[in-house]
Formats: sequence, structure tokens, C-alpha cells
Amino acid sequence: MSSKKQLVEVAVDTEEGRVPLGIMNAKQALALPDDLDVEVSHPDHEPGSTDVFIQKDELRRHLDER
Repeated sequence: MSSKKQLVEVAVDTEEGRVPLGIMNAKQALALPDDLDVEVSHPDHEPGSTDVFIQKDELRRHLDER
């Protein structure tokens, strides 16, 4: 995805499995509080349709590389 505002799915892992919280752009996901333990879908994959999830620090590194 080459858009400036890459979309990612934000989710939390629970005992019952991953629970999606919603889809937002990558900068919004990075702005979430650090004490909120979330995973985000990899920005190179379709949000809401992928099982490839990464941590916020990996998302930050990925965006810095672009």
C-alpha cells in the first residue's frame, strides 16, 4: 500500500483470541497509549482481512523505513 495514510486493523489478544477494535490509519494507531497492549495488522496487508499482526514498535520501524 503506497498511500500516505496506511490503514491498519487494531486488535487486542484475549483468552478467547484476538478481538478487533477497529481500523484506523497507522499514525492514529501509533498515537494510542503505550499502556494499551494492542497489535496492528501489517500495513502491507489488507486491514480486516489479514492474520499478519505486528506490535506498535515494529509498525513505527516499518513506517520510518519508507
